[in-house]
Amino acid sequence: MAKHLKTSLLSLLPLLPLLVATVSAGVFLSIDCGSSQSFIDERNIKWEGDNLYIGHGRSFVVRNRGSVSRAMTTLRVFDSRRKSCYRIDVSGGGRVLVRASFYYGNYDGKSFPPSFALQFDANGWDTVETSLDRPVSREAIYVVSGDATSVCVAQTQPYQLPFVSAIEVRTLEWSMYAHVDPSRALFLQRREAFGAQQIVRYKDDVYDRIWSPSTISKTALASDTSFIVPDSMDRPPKLVLRTAIAPTQQSSSLILPTYLSTSTERIYVNMYFSEMSELESTQMRSFEIYVDVVNVSVPVSPPYQDFIELSFANITANSNTAIELRATADSTLPPIISAREVFLVSAALSNGTNADDVNALGTLQRQFKVLRDWNGDPCLPFSYHWEWVTCSSDEKPRITALYLSGYGLTGGLPNFGALTALEIVDLHNNSLSGEIPDFLGNLPNLRILNLAYNSFSGSVPSSLTQKTNLNLE
Repeated sequence: MAKHLKTSLLSLLPLLPLLVATVSAGVFLSIDCGSSQSFIDERNIKWEGDNLYIGHGRSFVVRNRGSVSRAMTTLRVFDSRRKSCYRIDVSGGGRVLVRASFYYGNYDGKSFPPSFALQFDANGWDTVETSLDRPVSREAIYVVSGDATSVCVAQTQPYQLPFVSAIEVRTLEWSMYAHVDPSRALFLQRREAFGAQQIVRYKDDVYDRIWSPSTISKTALASDTSFIVPDSMDRPPKLVLRTAIAPTQQSSSLILPTYLSTSTERIYVNMYFSEMSELESTQMRSFEIYVDVVNVSVPVSPPYQDFIELSFANITANSNTAIELRATADSTLPPIISAREVFLVSAALSNGTNADDVNALGTLQRQFKVLRDWNGDPCLPFSYHWEWVTCSSDEKPRITALYLSGYGLTGGLPNFGALTALEIVDLHNNSLSGEIPDFLGNLPNLRILNLAYNSFSGSVPSSLTQKTNLNLE
């Protein structure tokens, strides 16, 4: 059975009982953005077009295809919204891996790859700087609080339009990557298969994590056994446990750069160790882990036909930070490592806009088809609220204004009385009909109501005419 040790800069603690490496029912979704067709790729993964997940933006085909995958040859470009969001159902919530990919491919003939903001749910994710000739991907692992998650892009620079080429969503087991509080996200920086000759992913990894061959130049080793059961909490694929790297000299340390930016970040690291062959009685492999010359582990001796996973949390790191595997004095063999994952740890995730307000906006969207294509959080991240709402600056924002003038709304008004923080409701210049609903007069903070240029019938409710300090048009 694999050993999994949870570590910090101060301690090395045993983890919970190991679990069987099976995939629970959940989401395994691959969206080919900008396409309306479905296809099966070379890994037997089904891709589908994006028309069920978003209703605006323009589809393009790249001009410079090169050797990219089929999913990278189409993209959806957004030029008319503050932010544009794909909404993906995740029944029952849970922990997910979300990967968003971007390939400019000179689709517009301008040879000017844009940069823009990437977001998920109510949270910022990263700034995406696309490339002229290679795909760029971002991956996050986080817990979905409701029954859906959203992936959004937003313009941040003039004339630089955001786009998306592909979105992949994979449900993970609840026990996976659980050493970080569920109120925080993990943003992948590196996932390496040391000693591997090619990328490892689905079907070798049932969760479709992408394990890339390492660029660290050391002696590559291969296991002489296939009997490895990856049953630790984070469930690495067996294939990445069958290779490793080690220094050529017994006395040499193994230095693993973190490849971070210059800013100081909180990181989370998983490391996987397995002995490649059965050691002789005179041989011993033992080493300790150092982060910036601070010892963060007890001696590690990787097992044969099994493996050890170490999880390092609460590490503060920057571009100069390196992880060192240093042989102990009694070791006759140098350090060894099979695989590693490095993540940035996010700040605490937002709880989003007030839930009652979100539900009330949903009532409007169900009534008026034109509003249904606004997805994601209506207020957050701040500065990226929906075009037809204004929000308070509270930690859980409230909707304070509806600006729906000229949106082509027809029929009667549904009851959105749960929006009790509303101060302004502007519905003029539509084709609304029926009686003016009485609930409008019960909105406690309403001070401006504009219903002009509609087709309402009947009299104005007394709840409105008797409301002092109300500007009614």
